[in-house]
Amino acid sequence: MSKATRVTEKGQATIPHELREKYDLKPGDEVVWMDTDEGIVVKKRTRTGGRGMLVPDDTSDAKREEIAEELGQRVRDRRDRNYEDA
Repeated sequence: MSKATRVTEKGQATIPHELREKYDLKPGDEVVWMDTDEGIVVKKRTRTGGRGMLVPDDTSDAKREEIAEELGQRVRDRRDRNYEDA
């Protein structure tokens, strides 16, 4: 599939609807832009399940996932508030 979109003066680009559906991209999801020898590659950032968080070593995977989800939600909420204020 090949779709074209325009880049705005602010450097923003819209991901076509069909690709957002195919790759399950929702508002608040992050994408990673990678510069390769063959051009720009855009990938959905995957969840890390709380790897690298400063929590005790004996914290269960389920608890790490819960903490990561809560922190992610806080970041999304803060981002949304910043957009509303702008």
